[in-house]
Amino acid sequence: MFTINNNYLKLQGSYLFSNIAKKVADYQQQNPNADMIRLGIGDVTQPLAPAIIRALHSAVDDMANAETFHGYAPDKGYDFLRNAIADNDYRNRGCDIEADEIFVSDGAKCDSGNIQEIFGLDNKIAVCDPVYPVYVDTNVMAGRTGNYNPDAQNYDGMIYMPCVEDNHFIPELPKETPNIIYLCFPNNPTGAGITRAELQEWVDYANRVGAVIIYDAAYEAYITEKDVPHSVYECKGARHCAIELHSFSKNAGFTGVRLGYTVVPKDLKCGSVSLHDLWSRRHGTKYNGAPYIVQRAGEAVYSPEGKEQLKAQVDYYMKNAKVIYEGLKNAGYSVSGGINAPYVWLKTPGRLSSWEFFDELLSKANVVGTPGSGFGAHGEGYFRLSAFGTYENTVKAIERITKM
Repeated sequence: MFTINNNYLKLQGSYLFSNIAKKVADYQQQNPNADMIRLGIGDVTQPLAPAIIRALHSAVDDMANAETFHGYAPDKGYDFLRNAIADNDYRNRGCDIEADEIFVSDGAKCDSGNIQEIFGLDNKIAVCDPVYPVYVDTNVMAGRTGNYNPDAQNYDGMIYMPCVEDNHFIPELPKETPNIIYLCFPNNPTGAGITRAELQEWVDYANRVGAVIIYDAAYEAYITEKDVPHSVYECKGARHCAIELHSFSKNAGFTGVRLGYTVVPKDLKCGSVSLHDLWSRRHGTKYNGAPYIVQRAGEAVYSPEGKEQLKAQVDYYMKNAKVIYEGLKNAGYSVSGGINAPYVWLKTPGRLSSWEFFDELLSKANVVGTPGSGFGAHGEGYFRLSAFGTYENTVKAIERITKM
């Protein structure tokens, strides 16, 4: 008889946002006239920028002619996009990253889950707590953890690095030495930004202990403070210890279009084995490449018009973040984030748990947010609100919450 991967049985219930969607659907079924405002999942609401739409239309026209038709894309991405990424996201920022170290994909979520496949199962994993659930769940699926510990609300065998108010939601170097360290900055879910000096400390630590940093930079477009780095490769020595994940979802609104990339420097090695070569082999075997049409749209992100239009979109969402942050703070809530990221992290009022506050917001304000406990044990007592709604709905939502 066939067997299953028993590691999947360690997972706790459904994926966080699936649980939220089910609770909201059940509520709407019972209250069909409720005017729901969704500030939970980090999905964008503004349409694609005109420069991107033009690129999409042009690429579609290319597919209608034999001379310009494109079939399978190169598995690592077309040169026109990889060169644009290397120039704009790295060389222009003083980072030593070449185009052939960039692997184009259909999004950072997939890459953040898939990247663990090139590492041995005996590696010790370190994650922030609270944390984006994909980092944890995919390593559980692979078998790098023990069972779930309901009392501690975490998995045995995994290193959790508390991100709490006392350390400004920036993790401290762990006492137990990890092999693989997941960092996400600007952070999801807390919205915290890490300074260049603080990130350099992590790079130095990883090189010292022989660990790899998997750095998720999905929200770098929202950075407003000068001492917050856009890339881990702004730090000296990062080419020898860090892999970086990027997404077009949040900076360009590609949540439904799907495009991202991962950087694996050729200097990153395990002994004599190149991680660049391992990821290249995995990528080529399991991935057929992002569509030509989508990659042309990605190229338009780096055009002068695209940059100007997308800056306006980012400013729009950060205006929403300011509305959320200042509205809640003025109402007496304890809040953070919203400065270098489109998320505001707040303490739940009174002694309400994260899910109790979720239910109260849903029933009393018809506002959907994300319970902090869904991101880990140290997220309990906190709540995440997203700035990706419309401005009008964001204002309305904060008015409702502050009147509760």
